Amino acid sequence: MLLDVNLPDGDGFSLFGELREGRDVPVLFLSARDEDADRLQGLGLGADDYITKPFLPQELLLRLNAVLRRVYREEAQAARLRDVEMDWGKSAVRRNGAETALTAKEFTLLKKLWDARGNIVTIDALCAALWDGPLVGYENTLMVHIRRLREKIEADPSHPKYLLTVRGLGYRLNREGAK
Repeated sequence: MLLDVNLPDGDGFSLFGELREGRDVPVLFLSARDEDADRLQGLGLGADDYITKPFLPQELLLRLNAVLRRVYREEAQAARLRDVEMDWGKSAVRRNGAETALTAKEFTLLKKLWDARGNIVTIDALCAALWDGPLVGYENTLMVHIRRLREKIEADPSHPKYLLTVRGLGYRLNREGAK
């Protein structure tokens, strides 16, 4: 989670406390407030990093990757579906030698489906994973994310062999060929 300290309707430190309650997600503060006291407060609250503006976009990416590597390092770094390799550490997939980066939503979807491979994952469960709770009306948005994910892992996204639709229920990642 990227969080600014200066928000139009409050401060990021308070919001951080509310959002972190009951969840253990990596948090990086990104703020124009560059006083030592602000940095220490953010890190003292449990943020994983604190970057001040202005910043280099490359620096932000490097820091985000470092936090994600630290937080998720205990997981296996790669998985395979026949000709598709998923690199969890890089948030990327490789098919036919070509590597394609996954968006955060695509990564979350693929990881959720991978963890349940062979079993149906309901639309509600996928929406809850993507948007932090069961949300009504996100089914069409979910379908767009599924389509984009299929374009990255399937040879023919219109006739998928890995990421299958289970009409009326949800989606299933084919267990066949999974390692």
